[in-house]
Amino acid sequence: MDSIILIVISGFILDLILGDPHNFPHPVRLIGNMISWGEKHIRSILPKTKKGERIGGIILVIGVVGITFGATWLILKVAYGIHPLIGWIVSVILCYQALATKSLKDESMKVYKALQNHDLEGARYAVSMIVGRDTASLTEEGVAKATIETVAENTSDGIVGPLVYLLIGGVPLGFAYKAINTLDSMIGYQNERYQYFGTFGAKLDDVVNYIPARLSAYMMIAASKLCGYDAKAAYKIYRRDRYNHKSPNSAHTEAVCAGALGIQLAGDAYYFGKLCKKPIIGDALRSVETEDIKRTNKLMYSTCTCTLIVLSLIRLLILIIL
Repeated sequence: MDSIILIVISGFILDLILGDPHNFPHPVRLIGNMISWGEKHIRSILPKTKKGERIGGIILVIGVVGITFGATWLILKVAYGIHPLIGWIVSVILCYQALATKSLKDESMKVYKALQNHDLEGARYAVSMIVGRDTASLTEEGVAKATIETVAENTSDGIVGPLVYLLIGGVPLGFAYKAINTLDSMIGYQNERYQYFGTFGAKLDDVVNYIPARLSAYMMIAASKLCGYDAKAAYKIYRRDRYNHKSPNSAHTEAVCAGALGIQLAGDAYYFGKLCKKPIIGDALRSVETEDIKRTNKLMYSTCTCTLIVLSLIRLLILIIL
């Protein structure tokens, strides 16, 4: 079997077992530190004009993505140079760290457990660790909805997206994707600070996630059937509500999840103290409940497994044909 497929499958399994140990140095945190350092120094050099901000953002994105790709390639070259087995082990470890399946489940289950114990303040704190919105005034249902939305959305850019690029170009391309994703999460805001500086990073993130978002949606529809959820409604709501978001990619898996579970997601939310008007996704056939967090995690795991199997078979078929 192709070595990249074996590396990705091994990394995926390792992620399911280990998740993201908090005391273990994570490459994405290093990327985040590089972004912060780069932003600070670029802003100190370039003029505070619209053009200067845009140019600065482009320089930051190209620099961070280029350094991430190059550093990953160099690490693997050195590792394989020492011994092929060492190179393979390093590849698997890096691949595992590019994925977020178990950590996404673990963080969402912290919210679930707090809600089960009727600890609303604890649940608000737990969900604040995984969402960007204000959480201090969320109700129990609001906390559950926010958790479901972030699990559904991050199924695409936290797991399926990395799988796509890992299987196309190996670990270096997978980490280049993670760098773009991290840039968007840090500078891709449409606020006063990043209105121009973050434009290029946000647009590039839209481009690289165009296919993964749509692939994630169709894989999640298939997973809905496997999980015993309403796959027909998942497809219906996906077709209707997949663009109910400012981002062209973010609502795809949320729409499938809402349809599969028969609940309504999204809607207005507060960010940094300001009300953000957002369209709703799905039909409120019933109220959102705490157990929907577990159902969404089941859907997420099934979606990612289906994606890995399908993409691995496609890569294998292409290699056989070529």
